[in-house]
Amino acid sequence: MQKIITGIQQVGIGVTNAKEAWKWYSKYFGTDVVIFNDAAPAPLMTRYTGGEVHHRYAALAVNMQGGGGFEIWEYKSRKAQPASFKVNLGDTGIQIVKIRCKDIRLVYLWYIKENLKVLGELHNDPQGKLTFYLEDPYGNKFQMVEDDYWFMQSGHLCGGIAGVTIAVSSMEKAMNFYTGVLGIKNLAYDVEGLYDEWNEFPGGDMKFRRLLLKQDAERTGAFSKLVGPCSIELIQAIDYKPRKIFENRLWGDQGYIHLCFDVVGMKLVKEDCRKMGYPFTVDSADSFEMGDAAGHFAYNEDPDGTLIEYVEAHKVPILKKWGWYFNLKKRDATKPLPNWMLKALRFNKKTDLN
Repeated sequence: MQKIITGIQQVGIGVTNAKEAWKWYSKYFGTDVVIFNDAAPAPLMTRYTGGEVHHRYAALAVNMQGGGGFEIWEYKSRKAQPASFKVNLGDTGIQIVKIRCKDIRLVYLWYIKENLKVLGELHNDPQGKLTFYLEDPYGNKFQMVEDDYWFMQSGHLCGGIAGVTIAVSSMEKAMNFYTGVLGIKNLAYDVEGLYDEWNEFPGGDMKFRRLLLKQDAERTGAFSKLVGPCSIELIQAIDYKPRKIFENRLWGDQGYIHLCFDVVGMKLVKEDCRKMGYPFTVDSADSFEMGDAAGHFAYNEDPDGTLIEYVEAHKVPILKKWGWYFNLKKRDATKPLPNWMLKALRFNKKTDLN
C-alpha cells in the first residue's frame, strides 16, 4: 500500500440549522448529492468538544460536477456558538472556501440577481484570473474561481470545492506542514502587498503575504476523479498579531470547523505525520460508521491549530434506494473508481433533508 493524498474530500461547516443550510448550498453551489446523513454522539472528538461527548447531526453534500463537498454539521446537545470577537481576515484558521465556476461572469450576475451578499466586484487575482467573493447567510466567506476541471456535467453553474484560504501566523511553519505533510507543492504565486478585493473583509485593509499552492493534476485513488485537484492559499497579515478563529470555542461551533482530505494508506499517513512533528490527535483506529458510509478517520493540527481531517473510505453508498454499497476494502484503493460507478452517486440527490 502507498500513501496518497487524493484531494479535498470536504470542509466541515458548523451551523445552527443543517436542513436550512443544505437547501441554500444545494441551490447556489449545486452540492445536492448525499454521501451520508447521520445523527449520533461524537465520543472520539472530546479533545475538541470540551471533554464532553456531544450529540450532533451531520450530512455530507457533494457536487457531482467535481470538487470537494460540505460536511454540514449541527449540534443537537448544545447551540453552536459564533466567535466572541470580530474575526479579522488575518486571524488564524480557515478563512475562505474556493468554489469552482464554469463562467465567472454568469455566476456573478446570477448572485446579484438573487440579492446574495456579494463582496465587491469582479477582479483579477494574482494569477490574472477573474474572481469574486461571496458571504453566505451564516457569515462564511467563499471565493468563486473559474476552473477547467469538471468530472461530469449537471447543468449547474458551479462545481464543488476547488481549494481553501487559510490564515497563518508563520508562513514558513505553515509551508512545512502543507507541502511536507500534505504534499501540495506546486507554487502558483507568492506575493505581498495590499489587496483591494479584500476591502469589504474585516481586516482586509492590512498588508498580506499570499502564497498559493496547487496539487498535481495527475492523481490516483478511488475518488480522485470526483474530488479533482485542489489548491491551498496561505495568507499571513504583516505587522498584525492574529487570534485563533476558534479561540475558546468547540469543534462544531459556527464556521469552518475542519479541512478534510480523502486519503489512501492511513497507516502511512499516520507515520509520516508523526515523523514530521504533527502526530494524530484523534484516530478512529478502524472502520467507523457514519450513517450509510464507513471509513477510518483521523485528525491532526497545522502549526496554528487549524484542524485537518483525513478519511480513508471503506464503504460508500452508490444507490441507497436499492441497497447498493461499494466495499473499497475488496479492491485496490489506489486505482480510480470507474466513471459509471461514481456517476451513479447522482441518484442520491436531495434538494432538502426533510
